[in-house]
Amino acid sequence: MTEPAGVYATKSDYAYMRLRDGILSGEFEPGTVLHQATLAKTIGISTTPLREAMRRLMTEGLVELDAHRDARVSALTGEEARDLLEVRRSLDPLAASLAAQRRTKDDIKAMREAAASLHALPNQPSVVDLVAHRRFHAAVYTASHNDLLISTLDALWDKADRYRRLGLQEEREQGERDQKEREHAELLDAVVRGDSDGAAAVMLQHIATSLGAKAVNRLGADHDAPHLTSLS
Repeated sequence: MTEPAGVYATKSDYAYMRLRDGILSGEFEPGTVLHQATLAKTIGISTTPLREAMRRLMTEGLVELDAHRDARVSALTGEEARDLLEVRRSLDPLAASLAAQRRTKDDIKAMREAAASLHALPNQPSVVDLVAHRRFHAAVYTASHNDLLISTLDALWDKADRYRRLGLQEEREQGERDQKEREHAELLDAVVRGDSDGAAAVMLQHIATSLGAKAVNRLGADHDAPHLTSLS
C-alpha cells in the first residue's frame, strides 16, 4: 500500500479506496480480520479516517465491524451470489439491447478495440486478463447511453468480482472457454448490426453460464434460470 494519500480529497477517501481495492482484488480474502491499528500504520494515516472508511465499506456489505472496532472482510454467501445473478439477468441484456439501438461510430470503435485484446478468462487470470474482460463489457454498457444503467452495472461488476474469482476455482474445459469467446464475438456482432433482440439473447446466455452462475452453484444457492428466450 504505497500510493500517496495526497492524490485523494481526504485521508478517509484514500483508506476507503485502498481497502476496497484490496477486498475486490482478493488481497484481503473473505473472513480476513482487518486490524485497524495495524492497517492505519501500514497505510500511513490515523485510525479516525480509517474508521470512516470502514463504515463506508460496511454500508456496501464488504466488511463487518465487531465490538472491538476491528473489521472482518464479509464472507461470500450463496444468497448474495444469487441476488447478483438475478439482477444481472435483467440488466445486462437490457444494456446490450439498448447498445444495439443507440451505438455510435465511436462506441463501435471502442467495443472493437476492447474486443481485440479480449480472451476467455483462464483459470488463473492475470490483472491484464481481468481488465480486458471488464473493458469489453463496459464498452457495451456505455453504448447503451443510459447513465443510470451504466453506473448500476459498474457497481454490480465491482461486487460480482469476488464471486467471479470463486467461479474460477472450478476447472473449466477448453470447450467452455471457446464458447465464451464465441459469445463475446456474437455479442459484438449483434450490437454493431443493430440487432437488439439478438444482442439481448446472447447476453442472457452469457450470464446464464457465467462465473457468477458457477459461484451460485458452488455456494449451494437455489436459483431458477429463466428461459433463454424470455427477453427476445
